[in-house]
Amino acid sequence: MTKIKKTSTNFENKKTLEKDCAEIYAINLISGQWILCICYHLKKGRLRFSELKNSIPNITERMLTLQLKKMEGSRLIRREVYAQVPLRVEYELTLLGKGLLPILSQLEGWGRSI
Repeated sequence: MTKIKKTSTNFENKKTLEKDCAEIYAINLISGQWILCICYHLKKGRLRFSELKNSIPNITERMLTLQLKKMEGSRLIRREVYAQVPLRVEYELTLLGKGLLPILSQLEGWGRSI
């Protein structure tokens, strides 16, 4: 996963499009191969990292970590760390993330109809 340099034309174009078009801003928040899949599994409620990893068998731990960080930065999920041994971390959808659930259901219906 590469980052776009903030000084690049591509970065400027992306920011301009996001500012002028709410749809593109929203799509950029959920872009990525795994984000909607993670949302799908989190719609049932809080899950630990290992539970997410086990429910998405083809994702690597590194990719899951990167996607969760991206989602947390976009405020789609909340990460809660419990101070215990071993360390326990749980993820859940935020109110913003839960707003995706009706759209996710529509996408699922659309995908089944193709």
